[in-house]
Amino acid sequence: MKTLVFDDLAFEIRESSQRRTLEIIVDRDGSLVLATPPAAPLETLEQFVEENRVWIYTKLAEKEAQARPKSPREYVSGEGFPYLGRSYRLKVVDGLGRQPPLRLYRSRFELRRDVIPQAPEHFIRWYTLHLRPILDRQLAALTDRVGAQPREVHIQDLGYRWGSSNRRGHLYFHWRVAMLPHSMIEYLVAHELVHLIERNHNAAFWERLERVIPDYADRQRWLKEHGGMYDL
Repeated sequence: MKTLVFDDLAFEIRESSQRRTLEIIVDRDGSLVLATPPAAPLETLEQFVEENRVWIYTKLAEKEAQARPKSPREYVSGEGFPYLGRSYRLKVVDGLGRQPPLRLYRSRFELRRDVIPQAPEHFIRWYTLHLRPILDRQLAALTDRVGAQPREVHIQDLGYRWGSSNRRGHLYFHWRVAMLPHSMIEYLVAHELVHLIERNHNAAFWERLERVIPDYADRQRWLKEHGGMYDL
């Protein structure tokens, strides 16, 4: 079986003389297949993967959500929602347009009763909006220390990934990063910045990361053990 790895995405390559176009397939188990005509140039495959990166992440997120058993959110008063490592209780209020659909107010999340059917979308939008300035501050503090500057920064659903990067200098972060403690966000930003210099998790990568985040291994371990708690 022939495989190719583009950044953090690994593909099984399936060549067919009957095929004239490229196609990405997300198998039932979440594995990725790149169906190609024979001897397609590597640059063509890489460009195709890059153009479809958002679609791939979306499909992987859907697969993960289907496979991950969890108690569904009820979006009722008293339910806890994390932000920057702290849990904030939800209060359902009768706003009817006189206040935003969702806000953090006096140490509580306030959700308008009339938007409860769209509550997940409002929370995702809120986390995405509030994560942006946090990432900007972390990047301002870390780019000189790492020695790398991203061209663009994106926030989106990355499935089971907290962050990602590509060879064009783009960084991607899951909106769930806004739920994590500041120390974990710092680790994730540093991790992806280092990937702009060292694409693979080789010895040079970990040495460079350790110079920026000396206790990176402890933070990495914490994220593996506790990261699953931070979700909707």
